[in-house]
Amino acid sequence: MDYVECIQRTLDYIEENLDTQMTLETLAELACFSPFHYHRVFQTMVGESVMDYIRKRRLTYAAERLFYTDEKIVDITLEVGFQYQESFNRAFKKVYGVSPKQYRNATSISGPLRGKANLKTTHISGGEKMKPKIVTKPAFHVIGYELITKNENGQNKKDIPEFWQQYMQNKLGCNIPNPIHKNEELGICTDFKPETGEFAYIIGMEVEKEAQAPEGMVYKSFPELEYAVFTTPKSNEELFTSSIQSAWNYIFTDWFPRSGYEHCGEVEFELYDERCHGSENMEIDIYIPIKKQRVKL
Repeated sequence: MDYVECIQRTLDYIEENLDTQMTLETLAELACFSPFHYHRVFQTMVGESVMDYIRKRRLTYAAERLFYTDEKIVDITLEVGFQYQESFNRAFKKVYGVSPKQYRNATSISGPLRGKANLKTTHISGGEKMKPKIVTKPAFHVIGYELITKNENGQNKKDIPEFWQQYMQNKLGCNIPNPIHKNEELGICTDFKPETGEFAYIIGMEVEKEAQAPEGMVYKSFPELEYAVFTTPKSNEELFTSSIQSAWNYIFTDWFPRSGYEHCGEVEFELYDERCHGSENMEIDIYIPIKKQRVKL
Protein backbone atom coordinates (compact mmCIF):
# COMPACT_ATOMS: atom_id res chain seq x y z
CA MET A 1 0.00 0.00 0.00
CA ASP A 2 1.32 3.45 -0.93
CA TYR A 3 1.04 5.40 2.33
CA VAL A 4 2.01 8.70 0.68
CA GLU A 5 -0.86 8.34 -1.78
CA CYS A 6 -3.31 7.37 0.98
CA ILE A 7 -2.48 10.33 3.21
CA GLN A 8 -2.26 12.76 0.28
CA ARG A 9 -5.77 11.70 -0.74
CA THR A 10 -7.06 12.87 2.62
CA LEU A 11 -5.01 16.09 2.48
CA ASP A 12 -6.65 16.93 -0.83
CA TYR A 13 -10.06 16.10 0.60
CA ILE A 14 -9.46 18.34 3.62
CA GLU A 15 -8.51 21.22 1.34
CA GLU A 16 -11.69 20.84 -0.71
CA ASN A 17 -13.93 20.60 2.36
CA LEU A 18 -12.68 23.23 4.83
CA ASP A 19 -16.26 24.47 5.13
CA THR A 20 -17.68 21.12 6.26
CA GLN A 21 -17.43 19.06 9.41
CA MET A 22 -14.89 16.24 9.10
CA THR A 23 -14.39 13.32 11.43
CA LEU A 24 -11.36 11.16 11.98
CA GLU A 25 -13.42 8.12 10.98
CA THR A 26 -14.41 9.66 7.63
CA LEU A 27 -10.82 10.57 6.76
CA ALA A 28 -9.50 7.18 7.89
CA GLU A 29 -12.06 5.45 5.67
CA LEU A 30 -10.87 7.55 2.73
CA ALA A 31 -7.28 6.48 3.45
CA CYS A 32 -8.34 2.82 3.87
CA PHE A 33 -6.94 2.71 7.42
CA SER A 34 -8.43 2.14 10.82
CA PRO A 35 -8.97 5.48 12.62
CA PHE A 36 -6.11 5.03 15.06
CA HIS A 37 -3.61 3.84 12.47
CA TYR A 38 -4.56 6.76 10.23
CA HIS A 39 -4.06 9.15 13.15
CA ARG A 40 -0.54 7.81 13.85
CA VAL A 41 0.56 7.65 10.20
CA PHE A 42 -0.76 11.15 9.46
CA GLN A 43 1.02 12.56 12.49
CA THR A 44 4.32 10.96 11.46
CA MET A 45 4.14 12.03 7.82
CA VAL A 46 2.69 15.53 8.23
CA GLY A 47 4.28 16.41 11.58
CA GLU A 48 1.07 17.15 13.49
CA SER A 49 -2.21 15.46 14.31
CA VAL A 50 -4.90 15.51 11.64
CA MET A 51 -7.35 17.57 13.72
CA ASP A 52 -4.63 20.09 14.60
CA TYR A 53 -3.75 20.31 10.90
CA ILE A 54 -7.39 20.93 9.91
CA ARG A 55 -7.76 23.65 12.54
CA LYS A 56 -4.58 25.41 11.38
CA ARG A 57 -5.57 25.20 7.70
CA ARG A 58 -9.00 26.65 8.42
CA LEU A 59 -7.64 29.55 10.43
CA THR A 60 -4.88 30.22 7.88
CA TYR A 61 -7.46 30.31 5.10
CA ALA A 62 -9.56 32.67 7.21
CA ALA A 63 -6.58 34.97 7.84
CA GLU A 64 -5.83 35.12 4.12
CA ARG A 65 -9.47 35.88 3.24
CA LEU A 66 -9.66 38.57 5.90
CA PHE A 67 -6.51 40.32 4.71
CA TYR A 68 -6.80 39.96 0.94
CA THR A 69 -10.58 40.25 0.35
CA ASP A 70 -13.56 42.34 1.42
CA GLU A 71 -15.73 39.32 2.13
CA LYS A 72 -18.01 39.66 5.14
CA ILE A 73 -16.61 38.08 8.27
CA VAL A 74 -19.81 36.06 8.69
CA ASP A 75 -19.28 34.54 5.22
CA ILE A 76 -15.65 33.69 6.01
CA THR A 77 -16.84 32.09 9.24
CA LEU A 78 -18.98 29.66 7.27
CA GLU A 79 -16.27 29.09 4.65
CA VAL A 80 -13.94 27.69 7.30
CA GLY A 81 -16.46 25.38 8.92
CA PHE A 82 -17.64 27.42 11.90
CA GLN A 83 -21.39 27.60 12.46
CA TYR A 84 -21.23 30.57 14.81
CA GLN A 85 -19.24 33.76 14.42
CA GLU A 86 -18.67 33.99 18.17
CA SER A 87 -16.85 30.63 18.28
CA PHE A 88 -14.85 31.61 15.16
CA ASN A 89 -13.85 34.91 16.77
CA ARG A 90 -12.62 33.10 19.90
CA ALA A 91 -10.64 30.51 17.95
CA PHE A 92 -9.10 33.15 15.68
CA LYS A 93 -8.10 35.45 18.54
CA LYS A 94 -6.56 32.55 20.47
CA VAL A 95 -4.18 31.86 17.57
CA TYR A 96 -3.56 35.34 16.13
CA GLY A 97 -3.91 37.48 19.26
CA VAL A 98 -6.43 39.86 17.69
CA SER A 99 -10.04 39.69 16.55
CA PRO A 100 -10.84 38.97 12.88
CA LYS A 101 -11.89 42.63 12.45
CA GLN A 102 -8.59 43.88 13.89
CA TYR A 103 -6.66 41.46 11.68
CA ARG A 104 -8.44 42.79 8.61
CA ASN A 105 -7.27 46.31 9.45
CA ALA A 106 -3.62 45.28 9.98
CA THR A 107 -0.91 46.65 7.70
CA SER A 108 0.53 43.22 6.86
CA ILE A 109 -0.51 39.59 7.01
CA SER A 110 1.17 37.89 9.95
CA GLY A 111 0.90 35.19 12.56
CA PRO A 112 1.05 31.39 12.18
CA LEU A 113 0.10 30.53 8.59
CA ARG A 114 -0.13 26.80 7.82
CA GLY A 115 0.18 26.01 4.11
CA LYS A 116 -1.34 22.91 2.58
CA ALA A 117 0.87 19.85 3.09
CA ASN A 118 1.92 18.14 -0.13
CA LEU A 119 3.60 14.81 0.52
CA LYS A 120 4.33 14.23 -3.15
CA THR A 121 6.85 17.08 -3.09
CA THR A 122 8.19 16.22 0.36
CA HIS A 123 10.92 13.66 0.87
CA ILE A 124 9.84 11.37 3.70
CA SER A 125 12.82 9.56 5.10
CA GLY A 126 12.64 6.69 7.51
CA GLY A 127 15.47 5.78 9.82
CA GLU A 128 17.96 2.94 9.58
CA LYS A 129 16.28 -0.27 8.45
CA MET A 130 15.29 -2.57 11.29
CA LYS A 131 13.73 -6.01 11.12
CA PRO A 132 11.30 -6.48 14.00
CA LYS A 133 10.49 -9.61 15.93
CA ILE A 134 6.77 -10.47 15.94
CA VAL A 135 5.88 -11.64 19.45
CA THR A 136 2.77 -12.26 21.50
CA LYS A 137 3.18 -10.61 24.87
CA PRO A 138 0.88 -11.96 27.60
CA ALA A 139 -1.25 -9.56 29.60
CA PHE A 140 0.91 -7.47 31.91
CA HIS A 141 0.49 -5.01 34.74
CA VAL A 142 2.34 -1.83 35.57
CA ILE A 143 2.74 0.59 38.46
CA GLY A 144 4.22 3.96 37.66
CA TYR A 145 3.81 7.68 37.28
CA GLU A 146 1.29 9.07 34.81
CA LEU A 147 1.32 12.21 32.69
CA ILE A 148 -1.62 13.39 30.57
CA THR A 149 -0.37 15.21 27.49
CA LYS A 150 -1.34 15.80 23.86
CA ASN A 151 0.41 16.02 20.52
CA GLU A 152 -1.15 19.39 19.61
CA ASN A 153 1.63 21.84 18.69
CA GLY A 154 4.21 19.26 19.79
CA GLN A 155 3.25 19.57 23.45
CA ASN A 156 4.12 15.91 24.13
CA LYS A 157 7.66 16.42 22.80
CA LYS A 158 8.20 18.98 25.54
CA ASP A 159 6.22 17.30 28.33
CA ILE A 160 7.62 13.77 28.10
CA PRO A 161 11.37 14.63 28.22
CA GLU A 162 10.68 16.90 31.21
CA PHE A 163 8.71 14.06 32.83
CA TRP A 164 11.63 11.66 32.36
CA GLN A 165 14.07 14.25 33.70
CA GLN A 166 12.01 14.64 36.86
CA TYR A 167 11.70 10.85 37.18
CA MET A 168 15.47 10.31 36.88
CA GLN A 169 16.59 13.25 39.01
CA ASN A 170 14.31 12.28 41.88
CA LYS A 171 15.00 8.54 41.47
CA LEU A 172 11.26 7.88 41.46
CA GLY A 173 11.73 4.33 40.19
CA CYS A 174 12.96 3.36 43.66
CA ASN A 175 9.45 4.03 44.99
CA ILE A 176 7.73 1.45 42.76
CA PRO A 177 6.91 -1.55 44.97
CA ASN A 178 8.07 -5.08 44.10
CA PRO A 179 8.84 -4.74 40.38
CA ILE A 180 9.14 -8.04 38.52
CA HIS A 181 12.18 -6.81 36.53
CA LYS A 182 14.15 -4.33 38.63
CA ASN A 183 16.34 -3.18 35.77
CA GLU A 184 13.52 -2.65 33.24
CA GLU A 185 11.52 0.54 32.95
CA LEU A 186 8.73 1.15 30.47
CA GLY A 187 7.71 4.37 28.77
CA ILE A 188 4.08 3.67 27.85
CA CYS A 189 1.65 5.58 25.62
CA THR A 190 -1.97 4.59 26.19
CA ASP A 191 -5.56 5.84 26.53
CA PHE A 192 -5.31 7.53 23.14
CA LYS A 193 -7.95 10.07 22.11
CA PRO A 194 -7.18 10.66 18.41
CA GLU A 195 -9.92 13.30 18.03
CA THR A 196 -8.17 15.60 20.51
CA GLY A 197 -4.60 14.25 20.33
CA GLU A 198 -4.64 13.57 24.09
CA PHE A 199 -3.07 10.46 25.61
CA ALA A 200 -1.58 9.16 28.84
CA TYR A 201 2.16 8.59 29.20
CA ILE A 202 3.32 6.31 32.01
CA ILE A 203 6.84 5.70 33.27
CA GLY A 204 6.71 2.50 35.26
CA MET A 205 7.68 -1.12 35.85
CA GLU A 206 5.92 -4.44 35.48
CA VAL A 207 4.34 -5.76 38.68
CA GLU A 208 2.15 -8.67 39.73
CA LYS A 209 -1.56 -8.61 38.92
CA GLU A 210 -3.69 -6.49 41.29
CA ALA A 211 -0.64 -4.97 42.99
CA GLN A 212 -1.48 -1.86 44.98
CA ALA A 213 -0.19 1.45 43.68
CA PRO A 214 1.11 3.86 46.34
CA GLU A 215 -0.35 7.36 46.51
CA GLY A 216 0.75 9.46 43.57
CA MET A 217 1.17 6.46 41.26
CA VAL A 218 -1.17 4.50 38.98
CA TYR A 219 -1.78 0.80 38.39
CA LYS A 220 -2.63 -0.24 34.82
CA SER A 221 -3.33 -3.58 33.18
CA PHE A 222 -2.83 -4.29 29.49
CA PRO A 223 -4.23 -7.24 27.52
CA GLU A 224 -2.38 -9.92 25.64
CA LEU A 225 -1.46 -8.53 22.24
CA GLU A 226 0.71 -9.28 19.25
CA TYR A 227 3.61 -6.82 18.95
CA ALA A 228 6.23 -5.89 16.41
CA VAL A 229 9.36 -5.35 18.52
CA PHE A 230 12.04 -3.07 17.05
CA THR A 231 15.51 -2.75 18.58
CA THR A 232 16.95 0.68 17.89
CA PRO A 233 20.41 0.91 16.27
CA LYS A 234 23.30 1.09 18.73
CA SER A 235 24.15 4.71 19.46
CA ASN A 236 26.27 6.86 21.72
CA GLU A 237 24.77 9.09 24.39
CA GLU A 238 24.84 12.23 22.23
CA LEU A 239 22.84 10.64 19.40
CA PHE A 240 20.65 8.33 21.50
CA THR A 241 17.49 10.49 21.47
CA SER A 242 17.68 11.19 17.74
CA SER A 243 18.28 7.48 17.12
CA ILE A 244 15.03 6.63 18.91
CA GLN A 245 13.10 9.33 17.04
CA SER A 246 14.52 8.06 13.74
CA ALA A 247 13.40 4.54 14.62
CA TRP A 248 9.82 5.69 15.23
CA ASN A 249 9.87 7.50 11.90
CA TYR A 250 11.12 4.38 10.12
CA ILE A 251 8.35 2.26 11.67
CA PHE A 252 5.52 4.42 10.33
CA THR A 253 6.95 5.62 7.01
CA ASP A 254 8.86 2.56 5.87
CA TRP A 255 8.03 -0.64 7.77
CA PHE A 256 4.24 -0.37 8.14
CA PRO A 257 3.59 0.29 4.41
CA ARG A 258 5.42 -2.93 3.50
CA SER A 259 4.36 -5.07 6.44
CA GLY A 260 0.72 -5.97 5.86
CA TYR A 261 0.02 -4.83 9.44
CA GLU A 262 -1.40 -1.72 11.06
CA HIS A 263 -1.29 -0.33 14.60
CA CYS A 264 -4.07 -1.81 16.73
CA GLY A 265 -4.35 1.29 18.94
CA GLU A 266 -4.27 -0.29 22.41
CA VAL A 267 -0.88 0.71 23.79
CA GLU A 268 2.70 1.22 22.65
CA PHE A 269 5.83 1.38 24.74
CA GLU A 270 9.59 1.63 24.90
CA LEU A 271 11.55 -0.79 27.07
CA TYR A 272 14.62 0.62 28.82
CA ASP A 273 17.01 -1.88 30.41
CA GLU A 274 20.77 -2.22 31.07
CA ARG A 275 21.45 -1.80 27.33
CA CYS A 276 20.67 1.93 27.51
CA HIS A 277 23.00 2.61 30.43
CA GLY A 278 26.47 3.97 29.87
CA SER A 279 27.50 6.22 27.01
CA GLU A 280 28.21 3.86 24.08
CA ASN A 281 26.27 1.14 22.21
CA MET A 282 22.99 2.32 23.73
CA GLU A 283 19.75 0.77 22.48
CA ILE A 284 16.14 0.14 23.52
CA ASP A 285 13.20 -1.95 22.30
CA ILE A 286 10.06 -0.36 20.86
CA TYR A 287 6.87 -2.42 21.16
CA ILE A 288 4.12 -1.64 18.63
CA PRO A 289 0.82 -3.57 18.92
CA ILE A 290 -0.24 -4.82 15.51
CA LYS A 291 -3.13 -6.40 13.63
CA LYS A 292 -3.44 -7.51 10.04
CA GLN A 293 -4.10 -4.68 7.57
CA ARG A 294 -7.73 -4.75 6.47
CA VAL A 295 -8.26 -5.19 2.75
CA LYS A 296 -10.70 -2.74 1.20
CA LEU A 297 -12.76 -4.44 -1.50
